[in-house]
Amino acid sequence: MSGLYFAFLCVLVAGLGARDQTTVAALSARQGSRPGVLLTGILVSLATAAFAAWAAYFTIPLLVPKARLVMAAIALALAAGESLWPFATRRMEEPTASLGALAIVLLAHQLTDAARFLIFAIAVTFAAPVSAGIGGAAGAAVMLAAGWLLPETFADRRVRTARRAMGAVLLLAALVVFFQAMTS
Repeated sequence: MSGLYFAFLCVLVAGLGARDQTTVAALSARQGSRPGVLLTGILVSLATAAFAAWAAYFTIPLLVPKARLVMAAIALALAAGESLWPFATRRMEEPTASLGALAIVLLAHQLTDAARFLIFAIAVTFAAPVSAGIGGAAGAAVMLAAGWLLPETFADRRVRTARRAMGAVLLLAALVVFFQAMTS
């Protein structure tokens, strides 16, 4: 059960200003808050969180507990790298207003974002892929809903600054987990 809560909270924090959230916010700012955009985002978030949990489910039996910590540290480092990487915040043009195109874009963003790496790391660390997947999916849905409801908030530079700060915290966490695995 702790995997569920921990994944939920980590995805809430790591999802702030993420590429998927800014994409949904930008579309909502230009096209209005269309329910289809939110529904598409939530469905894709459920699928990618399930994929991260599924990957953890197959990884857990292959690793001893010390190796699981190392794997979690690697996932945390990848999440930190994704959070620290500057991505273009150019004005998006969506001439078709296609929900299918949005789903593809969100899928591409989410498969390699910090939130999914964190779901994987938490699922592996706690050996709880189902609860981490559920918590991560719920957190991702909340973050997309925030972008959909408050699109003007995510155009602010302070959100990107907060995301970079979170990336630094994730990098520190990766180092702590890695050194803990090496000393135990």
